[in-house]
This record gives sequence, structure tokens and C-alpha cells, in this order.
Amino acid sequence: MTAPSGTSKPSVRPRWFTTLFLTDMWERFSFFGMQAILILFAVAPASEGGLGLSQPTAVALYGAYVGLLFVLSMPGGWLGDRVLGEQRATLYGGIVIALGHYMMLVPTQATAYLGLVLIAAGTGLLKPNMLALLGRFYGPDESAKREAALAVFYVGIQVSALLAPLVTGFLGERVDWHIGFGAAGLGMTFGVVQYAVGVRRFGDTGRRAAHPANAGELRTVARRVGVAAAVIGVLLAADVLAGTFTIMHVIALVGIVALVSPFVYFSALTRRTRLSRAERERLSAFRWVLLAAALFWMFVIQAGSTLSLFAQRHTSRTVGDFLIPASWFQSAIPFFILVTAPLFAWLWLRGGGGTTGVAAKISVGHGLVGVGFVVMSLSAAVAAEGGRVSPLWLLFVLFTLACGEVILGPTALSAAVDLAPAAFTGRTMALYWMFAGVGGGLGSLLGRLASGEPGPVYYLGLALLALVTAAGFALARKRLAEAMSPSAREPLSPSLPREVPSA
Repeated sequence: MTAPSGTSKPSVRPRWFTTLFLTDMWERFSFFGMQAILILFAVAPASEGGLGLSQPTAVALYGAYVGLLFVLSMPGGWLGDRVLGEQRATLYGGIVIALGHYMMLVPTQATAYLGLVLIAAGTGLLKPNMLALLGRFYGPDESAKREAALAVFYVGIQVSALLAPLVTGFLGERVDWHIGFGAAGLGMTFGVVQYAVGVRRFGDTGRRAAHPANAGELRTVARRVGVAAAVIGVLLAADVLAGTFTIMHVIALVGIVALVSPFVYFSALTRRTRLSRAERERLSAFRWVLLAAALFWMFVIQAGSTLSLFAQRHTSRTVGDFLIPASWFQSAIPFFILVTAPLFAWLWLRGGGGTTGVAAKISVGHGLVGVGFVVMSLSAAVAAEGGRVSPLWLLFVLFTLACGEVILGPTALSAAVDLAPAAFTGRTMALYWMFAGVGGGLGSLLGRLASGEPGPVYYLGLALLALVTAAGFALARKRLAEAMSPSAREPLSPSLPREVPSA
């Protein structure tokens, strides 16, 4: 497959890069804009246009939504690999996301929950396929360039992630929650339009499915999906007819799916007969990266749930006569990413990038997050004594989360591209997001178990978990680097050409 001209000079930022860059930027605008006000909307009384949920239920809903969003990357990646090709999968995903936001513009509980499902489904289709499409423009020996390009993506998209909470937060908290959701949908619409116009710049890259499914496989998948949908429908109908239905039953089901399905899918993928021994070994090593990502995203979703509520209830937000919306604190993470990502991109290029430093980078990322939650535990202890605490406490925690994300995010995604079997690139990328969904499921579970408002012990527990993970990866860095080393790879079978465009 031949890539469009200009792919040999990624530093020039060819036109295909601009299209993907803007698509991701607008998708992040919609995602972060909605995320900034979701938990606040969920706990707001129904009389104020909110869902009127208790704090534990609202935190569980937020975690389940994030978990569902990531878990749906598996069927999304499958559709890109086997049916649609990455180009069309990205386009259709963006359209579904926009529809979901517009559903949340309608002021009813039913449309709010349906909108969340549509946004999760669209993101599951768009995210793995767009990143797989980006990866195809770089050769197998260009992991350092790919990591640098992903870091540039992080810089660009965070501009929208910074601005989105300021727009949707002000509209949602000061005007109407649903107007805020509508603004997020408008941003995704801009992204879809510019992608549809610029898709011609990709040439044949990602236009067709890498490993098309035959008619028998499609019938089998359709049958299984139909059976699963029927079972879920019957269970929900029985719950409603018995008069025992609550939203927590749906949240619990989503949480279980988010926790279990990634491990089942990973096991199934590693047993594929078309994988060579070397590809299986690399996937086996990659599972440690996936587990680290799951824990990391469990930490990150705290920013939009428990930390957002802490900002609303316990943080001093008055500047003169102006009360800063609590959702505006969600702009801190993208701001810190904008500041730090160029530095990390320069460090990765200077150090040669590649998979040899994956474990060390994971260790540093988790270590920073651990330090942040130690500070958060102290802040919660001070707040428990009464009064509001300085916003500097919360901003420091968000700074460590931002640094951890900009370190671990591009590293894990680039490792997924490096270690992906030739015919399963989209699904290997989906594995990363699925295990991020495990983090969402764990976050949902923790939110429910913390029957009251999370206190110092809750945040100290998160800190200890992050620090133990950092120490483990620091000790195992040499062994993991050996298992993931490009020099250890055997040549790919002639029957399975690696579909990476030549420069």
C-alpha cells in the first residue's frame, strides 16, 4: 500500500496529518466539554435540570460511562479491521458521537442516558480506528517519530480540551445543563465536516478493511450480537415488570462488562491460529502495559468525578465578586499537558524512543500520580476540618495527572502499534482502550463502595496503589524491554504482509 506523498517527512506535517489532527481536536472538545459537566449534572436536583442522583450513584454512573466508552473500542476496532476500514469507521464514529450530544440537548432523563450510550458507541468506533490510521503512515522502524507525532497530537487536542470546559462549564452551570451538552455536540459536528472534506488526502491508506470478514463470519457475529441484545432486553424487561428496576442495575451490568470483557478478548486474540509465535510473545509482554493503563485510567477518571465534586464543595473558588465554575478546574489538565508535552516529545526524540523505555516511562507516570494523590489525601484531611481549601492543592494533583498522561499515553499507544499483529492493528489498538475501560469499571466500583464522600483514606489508598505499580515497573524494566525489543522479532509470514505504508 502506498501512502500519500509527504509521509516521509512527518516533521513537515503533511495534509493527512492536519485532517487527523483537527478531527481529534474537535472530538476532544466534545468529550472534555461533556465530561466537565457530567458529574455535576448527575448530582444536580431534578428541579434544577439535573438527574438528581446521590453522589455514590453519580460517581458510579460516571465510571460506568467511561468504562463502556473504552470497552466499545473492541467492536469498533473489529469493524475497522474487518468491515469498514479505518477511514469510514472514523467518519461514522464522529457522526454517532454528534448525535449522542444532541440527544443530551433534549431535557429528559431518557434522552440523557441514551445520549451517553451513543457517545460511548461513537467514541469506541472512532478512537481506535483513527489512531490505527495514524500509525499506518509510519514504518515499523519509526517508533520514535510515531511517539513524537502522538505527543504533538496531545499538544494540539489539549487546546480544545482546555477551552471546552470553559465553554460548556459556563453554559451548563450558569445557563442550562443541556445547552452545555449541545455546545459539545456542535464541536463534534465541526470535526465531522472537516474530516469528510479532508479524507481524500489519505489516498488508499485505511480505505479498505485490512482483514475483511467473509459472509459466514458476518452472519455469526450478527447472530451473537442479536442473542446478547435479546438476553439483556429480557433481563431489563423482567426487572421493570417486577418493579425493582433502578439505574444502578444498568450501571452494575456495564461495570461487570467493562471489567471482564477485555481479559476475555485478550485471551481470544492471543489464541488466534494466524499469529506467529513471536507475535504471541509480544502480545503476552504487552499485557503488562495494558494492566498499567487500566490502573492509570482508574486514577485519571477521578479528575472528572470525585475531584470535580471536591472542587465544587471544598475548594475556594471566589476571585473578587466572581465565583469560578467548578467545571473550569477540568481545564487544568489540558493546560498542564500543553506546557509539558513539548518537553516530553523532545526527550523521547533525544533518547531514541522505541519500546526499550516503555517500562521506565510507565514507572515515572505512575510515580507522579502517586505523589499527587498523597497531596490529595492531605487536602481532604484539611477540608474535613471545615471550610474551603486553597485551589493550589487540587491544581497540584491535576498537574501530576497531566504529566502522567502525557508520559504514559503516547508511550502505550505507540507500543500498541509496534506490537500489533499485521492483520489486527485496529483490534490491538482497541485493546488499549478496552483496558482503559477496566479502569472505568474499577472507578465505578470504587465510587459505589465509597458510600459517602471520599476522604483522606480513599485518596491515600489510590496513592499507595500508584506508587507500588511504579516500583514494580521500575524493577521489571529490563525484562519487559527484552520481551518487547524490536530486534527480537521474527520475520512476518509472507502470507501476512504488514500493512504499513512505505515512506
